[in-house]
Amino acid sequence: MTTQPDPVLVLVDHDHRGVAPSAWEILAVARHLGPVHAVLVGAGPEGALEELAAYGVAAAHLVEAPADVALLAPTVARSLTGVAASADATAVVLAASPRNAEIAALAARELGAGLLLDARSLGRGADGRLVAGQLAFASMWSVVAESIAERCVVTLRPESSHVLAHDAPTEPSVHRHRLPEGDELRGLRLISRTSSVAAEGPKLSSARVVVAGGRGTGGDFGPLRELAAALGGAVGSTRVATDEGWIAADTQIGQTGATVSPALYVGAGVSGAVHHRGGMQSAGVVVAINNDPDAPIFEIADFGVVGDLFEVVPQLTAEVLRRRS
Repeated sequence: MTTQPDPVLVLVDHDHRGVAPSAWEILAVARHLGPVHAVLVGAGPEGALEELAAYGVAAAHLVEAPADVALLAPTVARSLTGVAASADATAVVLAASPRNAEIAALAARELGAGLLLDARSLGRGADGRLVAGQLAFASMWSVVAESIAERCVVTLRPESSHVLAHDAPTEPSVHRHRLPEGDELRGLRLISRTSSVAAEGPKLSSARVVVAGGRGTGGDFGPLRELAAALGGAVGSTRVATDEGWIAADTQIGQTGATVSPALYVGAGVSGAVHHRGGMQSAGVVVAINNDPDAPIFEIADFGVVGDLFEVVPQLTAEVLRRRS
């Protein structure tokens, strides 16, 4: 007799604009591990249940919270652990991000579970335990890690696999939960919401075109923003640029930032250090613009221009606009 796998719990990231694109990828991966239970903390976007059904979700857990409650990481983690216990889930999967890394660590502590961060692939070993493929030592080594705990919490890097809807859409059962009682953080209230990402531009993690800048910009990302707008892409950055405060931290690409896999990546003033390359080297076409002919970025570039980005990028933008018109 075949034993039914335990449910796999997936935290579905969402905001007032809708479900995050990374959520669909995580759901597509999770359904190969067992019955998928999706968790939405806070008011879910309209139509989310219908979309979840298209991705083979067996159950949807809605943790209801007033719109003005500040859903900080500890609050979400406590909600997630409560649902995991009620669903008897042994695997909990989140999209990799700085916020979700904190949520995952707190949830793993509460559940007494193993913790695997920044997985590039996810499967099950011969004994049914979770096995994750990861990059280590500044993305120089590929390693395989297996959880030895009964439960495991994993963060999976976006752009790790192709997003596929389920062949046979489901009708997920719906379970409603309340925020955990006694949560001291419920005293916090959300006053306003701002975003450092331009509302009219695509999200970095799902953009088909990414224009990234590094130390060579000197803090001036104006030409890069214009090129990204002309190409319909998103603006990314290196760790140096975010550490210097030149651009928002959520634009960082690399080992401790976002992983992107666009059709086109343009790096202007980017040296191509291993830390950054680990987050963009799976791009379809890589274009490098740098005044240093020995910059490591040229080693993986499909096209390279040795020159001043402040001269090259505006010319490139003008040519793109000319051809589009």
